[in-house]
Amino acid sequence: MDEFTLSLENTQVHTIDDIIQAYGQELLQLVYAYVKNQAIAEDLTQEIFVKCYQALPTYKGKSSVKTWLWRIGINHCKDYLKSWYNQNVHISTDDHFSRQESNVDVEQTVIQQDEDARLAGNVMQLPILYREVIYLFYFEELSIKEIAHVLAINSNTVKTRLRKGKALLKEQWEVQAWT
Repeated sequence: MDEFTLSLENTQVHTIDDIIQAYGQELLQLVYAYVKNQAIAEDLTQEIFVKCYQALPTYKGKSSVKTWLWRIGINHCKDYLKSWYNQNVHISTDDHFSRQESNVDVEQTVIQQDEDARLAGNVMQLPILYREVIYLFYFEELSIKEIAHVLAINSNTVKTRLRKGKALLKEQWEVQAWT
């Protein structure tokens, strides 16, 4: 591959390795928000970087590398969610390896982990329209304008989905508080 120099916020990216280093973890988290399975998210993230590598010569610089990569990632996730494989093959999930122990205040840690898991679970239960804007806004800290560009929708649509998504989360939270 020819050496490309892409503007990446305040740094220069020379290879696909630089893009992977800069955005690999964030892209994995984005993909996980769509597929809700760590192993599948890792596989899809690798596929997205292959697509990115193949499409790198077509990158025109009209948007940031991150926005361009997110667009590829979101489209790939949506294609996967519509695929025959996703619709017909069910994979069991085991989270035995994702547990972490800490020597700090155990009670507070357990409470915080419970609330974080509950919130993440509630976000994952939202319909995809609301989940993706909630994720991009709060977890990836993208602006409304950036989200609109990434999702190829109007900024007002992003605002409406954020408002509706937050209202749905609030309802879920309150229902769980009473049960």
